[in-house]
Amino acid sequence: MKIRRLISFVLAFVFAVSSAVCCYAAEDSWKPKNNEPFIFVHGLNGWGSEEGVNGVVPYWGATTGDLMSFLQSEGYECYAASVGPMSSAWDRACELYAQLIGARVDYGVAHSAANNHDRYGRTYYNALVPDWGELDENGKIQQVHLIGHSFGGTTVRLLVHLLTYGSPEEQAATSADDLSGLFKGGKGDWVKSATTICTPHNSSSVYYPLKALGLYEIVQNISFLYAGIMGRTFFNGRLVDFHLEQFGLTDVPHGEKADGLIEAMARVQHNLDDTCIYDLTPEGSTKINNTLEINKDIYYFSYAFSTTEKVDFLGIEIPKIKTNPVITLTALAMGVMKFTDPVTGVVYDGDWLANDALVNTESAKYPLDEPHRDFDSADIEKGVWNVMPVREGDHGAAVGLFADEKETKDFYIEICEMLNELP
Repeated sequence: MKIRRLISFVLAFVFAVSSAVCCYAAEDSWKPKNNEPFIFVHGLNGWGSEEGVNGVVPYWGATTGDLMSFLQSEGYECYAASVGPMSSAWDRACELYAQLIGARVDYGVAHSAANNHDRYGRTYYNALVPDWGELDENGKIQQVHLIGHSFGGTTVRLLVHLLTYGSPEEQAATSADDLSGLFKGGKGDWVKSATTICTPHNSSSVYYPLKALGLYEIVQNISFLYAGIMGRTFFNGRLVDFHLEQFGLTDVPHGEKADGLIEAMARVQHNLDDTCIYDLTPEGSTKINNTLEINKDIYYFSYAFSTTEKVDFLGIEIPKIKTNPVITLTALAMGVMKFTDPVTGVVYDGDWLANDALVNTESAKYPLDEPHRDFDSADIEKGVWNVMPVREGDHGAAVGLFADEKETKDFYIEICEMLNELP
């Protein structure tokens, strides 16, 4: 009897304490430091927070730890989106838009017809930013800050362009009541800022040695074959997510099944212009730059990295000792190549030799056809690329791969604080 009373007393005490804690937590709920959420967008062959691989090696933070968790612990509301790791900038922008608002992915009538894939993709039932684009209690539009690494920066630029100007091609091919909100335009004020990190705005000279060695086509074909095989297994959506259901190449996680592998691979092979790998080429990058227009009411920032140092008497750049050995050879090749790009017209002279082992430092600073200026903390302009000072490190170090943990975390805190203080 005494034991029963003791147990009852303990349970009652635990319940009372739990209730008190819950009430306290409800009254003292977490409030972010930032008014506008930070949306992080990964690059080629990357992944977001929802994929299983992120629990093993987070894309944002890599070997320095989960950067999203760290930033959340510091009081910043941030999300790592997941878009097609091998998809084109257009397809990725459509996926990012649907993910942010909580909707079915619409790749557009005109675009899908031109690239022989399905118009619709998966449905996001839960919006990443539920109140995005809506008015708050003060009548102010709920905005976001977009931050993209590598090809994620190109994705961000295209999303901003479509939100701002829409797509005349999609408007002409689609009835008004069937047109995705992304293609209507008029939503440029949904974005507060766009920040790119190691983004190949003007392609990269690494393309030419890869092309000369035949590695460009090999990597492309192996990548899609790998996606086609893995994308129809138990691991799709649990470990990785290729987002290639529009081509019928991969399953929709917990949803529609992929088409036959040979049939789907043939479809992709006939539409290689609608891929990330093509968009990164000189031709693809030029097409994107010719299409995109800057939004004069948005803040633009760019961070370029360099992992090379100049050898004055040779007039070349060589990789530093800290460079990831996997990409040291590409850093070396890019640091000695001097030529004029036949597609972009870029003169790869001494100023273009510095690189992060995958992207020329100059290419990451700003798109050549858009206005730019060196960053001035006392005078930050809208509608122009505010070019930040070049940082030391290779392409992966920019997101924490084999990098110093404190330096990586300080870098992203610096970005968040700067963006949060924008007027």
